[in-house]
Formats: sequence, C-alpha cells, structure tokens
Amino acid sequence: MASDNMKKLKEIITKNKIKYVDYKFIDVPGTWQHKTHPISELDEDIFKYGTGFDGSSIRGFQGIEESDMLLIPDADTAFLDPFIREPTLSLTCDVCDPDGIKPYHRDPRYIAKKAEKYMATTGIADAAYFGPELEFFIFDDVQFDVLTPYKGMSYSINSDEGIWNSNHNSTPNLGHRPRFKEGYFPVAPTDTQTDIRNEMVSTMMDIGMKVELHHHEVATAGQAEIGIRFNTLTKIADQTLMYKYVVKNIAQKNGKTATFMPKPLFGDNGSGMHTHQSLWKGGKPLFFDKDGYGMLSKTALYYIGGLLTHAHSLLGFCSPSTNSYKRLVPGYEAPVNLVFSSRNRSAAVRIPMYSDNPKTKRIEFRPPDATCNPYLAFAAMLMAGLDGIQKKIDPTKAGFGPINKNIYHLPEAEKAKIKSVPGSLDEALTALENDHEYLTKGGVFTEDLIGAWVDYKRNTEIDPVKIRTHPYELYLYYDA
Repeated sequence: MASDNMKKLKEIITKNKIKYVDYKFIDVPGTWQHKTHPISELDEDIFKYGTGFDGSSIRGFQGIEESDMLLIPDADTAFLDPFIREPTLSLTCDVCDPDGIKPYHRDPRYIAKKAEKYMATTGIADAAYFGPELEFFIFDDVQFDVLTPYKGMSYSINSDEGIWNSNHNSTPNLGHRPRFKEGYFPVAPTDTQTDIRNEMVSTMMDIGMKVELHHHEVATAGQAEIGIRFNTLTKIADQTLMYKYVVKNIAQKNGKTATFMPKPLFGDNGSGMHTHQSLWKGGKPLFFDKDGYGMLSKTALYYIGGLLTHAHSLLGFCSPSTNSYKRLVPGYEAPVNLVFSSRNRSAAVRIPMYSDNPKTKRIEFRPPDATCNPYLAFAAMLMAGLDGIQKKIDPTKAGFGPINKNIYHLPEAEKAKIKSVPGSLDEALTALENDHEYLTKGGVFTEDLIGAWVDYKRNTEIDPVKIRTHPYELYLYYDA
C-alpha cells in the first residue's frame, strides 16, 4: 500500500500522466534551484532518505570537502509545473545533511520553520500570517555590459510603454503612455499589460495559489503588482518563489522580461515588497483592539516596536541588495522614515484602515523588497516582532511616532527628529553584525549563517560595486 506521501501525489501523477519530477530548493542568497528525475524514481524512500546533490556548487552552502547533501521533498508543495513541456511534478524540498539525515543549518526553509516553532514555544502566538506585495517591471529589452571594462560598462532598458518612447518608435506612435509616477490604475490603452498580467494570475491559480487582484503600479514602463492571499510564514515563502517563477516565465513566453530589481529606473518609483503581518492564537487575531491607535492592540504595538527598533539590522535580510538603497530614498513613496502611522505610506510601518473587522487587522512593514530570500526575511521580521512583544517595546515611547502627516513635507526641524533607514547595504550589514541577538533566540538563526550572509554580501556584491566606475562619475569628474 502506498505511503501517505505517495497517496497525496498519486492522483496528480495519474491524472496528468506525469513523466518527470522536478525537485526545487533555494540557495542562501534567495534563488530557486532545481534538478529533474524520471517519475519512476519517485518513491517513498525519497521522502525518508532524500536525493543527493553537490552542495559545494550552491551559493552559501558547503565547501568541496563536505559537498554531499540531500534534498527531501515536501509532498504538500506539489504542483504541475506549467513551464516544462513534458508533464512534470514540482516538489519543493528541504535541504539535509546526510550525516544522520538532519536538517541543514544553512537551509533558509529550515530557518523559516524554526522561527514558527520558536514562536509557538513563547506562548505568544501559534500562527504568524504574512502577506507580501511584490512589485515588478515588465520590460521589452534589457542590455548590460560589465565584462569588457576596456570598452566601458553600460546598461540600457527599454519598454514600449515607457514615456521616453513618445517620439522614438520606428512604428506608428500612438501615444497613451503612463507619465512618470502616473502609472497607478489607468485603463487601456495606457495600461498595455492587462492581458499578460491576466495570464500570470491564471497560471498562479492553476498551480494552487490564491490571487486577490492585479494592477499597473505607479511607474511608467510596465510596473505591476499581483496581490496574493496571505498565508503562514513558511507556506507564503514557498509561494513567493512560485510567484516570481510564474511572472518571469510568463513574461519570457510573451517575448518580454520581468525583473524584481528594486530600482531599475532612475527618476521613477522603485519596486518594493510591502509585507503585511499579523499574529493569531487559538484561531483568534491578536492585533485588534477597537479602542487602540489604528484599532491596534498593545501586542501589535509592541510588535511594531520590535520591527522599528531592529529595522537597521533587519534590512540586512529584508533589503539585501546594493540596489535596494537606490529605492529607499525620499520622494518616490519610499518608506525611509522609521515611524508608524495609520494609512500613511511615507512611514516604514503602515496600519491599513480599510476595515474594522478584527480578522483583517494587521500591520504593513514597507521597506523590504523582493531581492530578499523570503524565508530569511519573513523569519527575521517575525523574530524582531516577537522581541518587541517580549520586551514590551512601546514604539511611541521609543520615538517612532505615530505620525499622521506627510513626513516629506514636515518642517526641517521636525523632520530631523525622525530616524531613517540605513543609507546603504554596507550600513545595514554593519547593523546586522552588531544587532542580531533577537535573531538567534531559540537557535532560529545561527552565528554561522549570519556570518556567511554578511561575508557573501560584502565580498560578492558590495565590494565589486564599489570598485567599478559609474557612468555618472564621468559626468561629474571627467573635466576635472
């Protein structure tokens, strides 16, 4: 008789005449990886003993002297992969050390699971719900050259929808392009991408995701957002990777390219990943109090206090690219101010006020972007919030607001009192080195993982960017 795992998969395998199984897992920086086997290789032993791979070839994993590693699939993550020609079953995997077949300490998915287990042990809550809002651009062409420095380094981005093409196209120019910062919600013909977003949404729903809406975002040149339903921490991290997988592949299928880069365009809004969060216990929401500020409970306020107190170090995981800090600048709806507020999108923490239903009461942490590893980012946010609850960090007493004004328009004297997010990835990583005790509670994050993350980011991203000539430096200094 088939085991429970195989029972779960038998129907989808038979119904869809599956020929292959695709094992997907995430590396430390946050990119989905995979390998594929004939479906005949899938049996119950895989769920117990795993399938091997070379961990030394995966970013952030093992050295070559201890490279043998295992993938153990999670049967609950199964879906029919929509982008592989032969019928293929996709399974998301946990990474394990073959020595005792124990969870691998640097596996981001394992860290997410540990965060949920730690939360339960505190007695504060038994469920943490996350709802990320991933923004992205759909372009027609992208070109960059960083490998031939003797020719000069360059990049170019193009989109037929970009306002800069209003007098450039070789085909008849029909106008109707979103102006800078005016891309939010216009109908066709200005919004040219409803059909491709529909296709993305249909594909997401086909593979089991719950989608609430989609729309054009603020920037010109095809900025978009698809809203997916919230879920518990590890499950929503799984779905965040599914979201990005669908968006990129549907764009490519249509001869376009999609990017989650935070700031691909200078002069217009960047792409973030505003993250809605709430805690529940015994089936009841913990963040609601009809008499509290923004109808928030003390628990919710303390959670906010934890997020804002640890914001600088949090962004080492939540906004973890050098490009993230080109988005986090004033003037582009960027949440650079470390305050909380109801309805106010210039604050790092916004309290949505669409409904007074206790079940919908949540907070929104706005600085993160989709260059993050979602398992690590969501786990880090939860750990910061729990630390705020445990220490009863009142964000009002800690100087984080609330502020109900447009912070960008405050008098300079008032504005100077407001703390800001880090100005660079280097600053965020330094903060992470100095402030991470809240992450290591319960053994959720390890010193090893945090150290490896900081080293990777500094050596692979920050330093290479620092030493290369920027085109704007020629503009500033060529005539020196």
